[in-house]
Amino acid sequence: MVKKWELIESKNRFYCDGRCLSGHDIGVFILAIVLISITSGLFFAFDCPYLTTRLSPAIPVFAAILFLCVICFIFRTACSDPGILPRGTSDEILYLERSNVANSSHSVALPGRTIEVQMHTGHVLQLKFCSTCKIFRPPRVSHCSLCNACIANFDHHCPWVGNCVGLRNYRYFYSFLFSLSILCLYILSFNITNLILRSQDKPSFIDAIRDTPATIVQAIICFFSIWSIGGLWGYHTYLICRSITTNEDIKHTWNSSRHGVTVKNPFSKGNGCVNCFTTLCGPLPPSFLDLRATIKADGHINRVKNEPMSTTNIEPIIQFQPEDNRRQNNNRIHSTTIHPYSDQKKNRHTPRDYI
Repeated sequence: MVKKWELIESKNRFYCDGRCLSGHDIGVFILAIVLISITSGLFFAFDCPYLTTRLSPAIPVFAAILFLCVICFIFRTACSDPGILPRGTSDEILYLERSNVANSSHSVALPGRTIEVQMHTGHVLQLKFCSTCKIFRPPRVSHCSLCNACIANFDHHCPWVGNCVGLRNYRYFYSFLFSLSILCLYILSFNITNLILRSQDKPSFIDAIRDTPATIVQAIICFFSIWSIGGLWGYHTYLICRSITTNEDIKHTWNSSRHGVTVKNPFSKGNGCVNCFTTLCGPLPPSFLDLRATIKADGHINRVKNEPMSTTNIEPIIQFQPEDNRRQNNNRIHSTTIHPYSDQKKNRHTPRDYI
């Protein structure tokens, strides 16, 4: 009997019996932790003692709080499930192939097939079939080649956190950028303050620099870091206000003209503040993967906790969309459809709005 996370087909690494995961390559993530720790350590060792004596003991306290926030947010981003969607099973693939033949006289191969979803706003979105995960990707879902998985609300794969940034860890990534920007600005400000105060007790400013060379090292690191980190935080603030992802912004998915028709963003609330609140403070959806479920030799899955159970992997994908966004007709998948291989309709989840 094994846990489900041991059988997941992806390049992710799993830790703590499936409670945490990360990307395959975590070298850059470790480098980021080392750089943040070394810069902060130099500040605590060489600047804080002098600043505490000359100014206030609150300076190292606030620096420690900022440092802990940065470390917590980067680990939460790196070790959280970004919104990996389960892959299609062999029965589901067979069902899709049969539906493809039955519903169209000119059927095409599943990897080249698309289906349409009409939203309550009137937008018609095309869902493409993922040949790797064997599913029709819901709106805003993209396949990450580095993690080898489809990610809900895929933003980008960030090497600095060693993981994808998506639906379930975007708010932690944004908080990491914000807290790190404040920490860099905080250290840089007191580096300059430290040098100015020391220069008042020394014959020249050069003597003050010689007295604390570690301060110059910190100032250089923070000066160059603040532009890239602060700029990235500002860019993501802009994206959140528009309720779009980095992937959508690069591809010009919304607010672009196609065949003479302007495609508007159906996921925007129409107000930047409301979009920010929804993204950063809205309810966090549960993981689409039940990584800690135990699998017996006959393939039966036992849940570790008493949680509502869907009978197939396709059900969480259908419920990923808001109820109003699942109106379909003719040759489209209906929100009320139960997979033909399901035998327990009573175990269906209550629909949730995850977007």
